[in-house]
Amino acid sequence: MQWVYFGKLYKTKFQAGCLAKRLEQNGWIYGYDDPRLVEIFRSRKGRYGVRFIP
Repeated sequence: MQWVYFGKLYKTKFQAGCLAKRLEQNGWIYGYDDPRLVEIFRSRKGRYGVRFIP
């Protein structure tokens, strides 16, 4: 299983959470089937991102 990182980092966890929910609900928009696992992570610089396992 390999993580796929979504290409943008956000300033707040809320913004990343909105994207994570959208991926869970509408993964087909981005060309993926329903992801098995979606996770919000924090980068070393304090910004938030979304990664998932397709």
